[in-house]
Amino acid sequence: MANTRMVALGITAGVLGIFVAGTVLGGPQAAGSAVGTESGERTVEDGGTGPYKAIAVSNSGIATHTIYRPKDLSAFGDREKLPILAWGNGGCSNSNAAHQNYLSEIASHGYLIVAIGPMQAGGGRGARGAGAGAPAGGPAPGATAPGAAAPGGAPGAGAAVPTGGTLLDAINWATAQNTNSQSPYYRKLDTSKVAVAGHSCGGLQALEVSPDPRVKTTLVVDSGILNDPNQAPGGGARGGAPRGGGAPGGAAPGGAAPAGAPAGPARGGGGGALPGMPPLTKELLAKLHAPAFYLLGGETDIAYVNGMDDFKRIEKIPVFVANKGVGHGGTFSQPHGSDWAMASVAWLDWQFKSNSEAAKLFTGNPPGLAKKEGWTVDKKNIP
Repeated sequence: MANTRMVALGITAGVLGIFVAGTVLGGPQAAGSAVGTESGERTVEDGGTGPYKAIAVSNSGIATHTIYRPKDLSAFGDREKLPILAWGNGGCSNSNAAHQNYLSEIASHGYLIVAIGPMQAGGGRGARGAGAGAPAGGPAPGATAPGAAAPGGAPGAGAAVPTGGTLLDAINWATAQNTNSQSPYYRKLDTSKVAVAGHSCGGLQALEVSPDPRVKTTLVVDSGILNDPNQAPGGGARGGAPRGGGAPGGAAPGGAAPAGAPAGPARGGGGGALPGMPPLTKELLAKLHAPAFYLLGGETDIAYVNGMDDFKRIEKIPVFVANKGVGHGGTFSQPHGSDWAMASVAWLDWQFKSNSEAAKLFTGNPPGLAKKEGWTVDKKNIP
């Protein structure tokens, strides 16, 4: 193992309950196969550094999400297809604005991303993006209320809190578009190459749906299954400050949502858990069937302990954990998503495009990523 760092905590007992009532893996499509109208096209930064300049668009067929994709779809078809990535946001957010640089950069390398949260007008931060004083890379867990963002970025009163089911909506919608001859995505998507990913609470939402047989890899970013069901996604226990000091961005102690958050017990178990947070226990890790990549911000990342504990417990699948000391906010909002996008693109290109250069970052002893300044890594079941 290369540059190993891990923290082992005791097992949290409990019965695994990972799906919202009525959500069944591979079940009926929540997003229909009808072709939607795309609107609001915009370019984030310069469209990314990949070979395909990317855009963000809204699609009326799945208006609850934002699409990040290459602008020119004519390059894709029978010879080259777009793998699919379903994305969940930090803080159980219904806005992906804080992650737009990162998502656009990945899309520019030839991926279709269907991200939770409606299109934000003009790329503004909106209801759940990083506001004044918030850390780079988006809101900290518990820093903002998980209400939906209405057009233009205003909070949507009474809107549904995002759940893992909305990641299934993303997968179902993309799959249906690929088989609809009226869709611009017809036969341009590779539905055998589906990834789920997310930041903080979004990482838990990604883990929640990872047992779905369609999911071929999972990216868990600044996240990990909680050792205490009363924690906020980043690791703060109910009634106390999160590990590593106060929560970034002014989160309430224990990750409790501020005034204005939906009332009632949190989906994650009540107490300090955020509404919309999947009530996962460590038993879920045994249900993972495809390679997993944990990307953590080092020991100052309040998700570090949970993420490293996940890595320790995973035994049967290929799993890689990478740490760089940038904290819980990652590098999402830096130009082109910086290191978080670089590592994520490399993982996806290795898993889905058999890119031998990308593979070198994760294989060997030590892996190539460990040779880059500031990174520490570990791996299991990977050559």
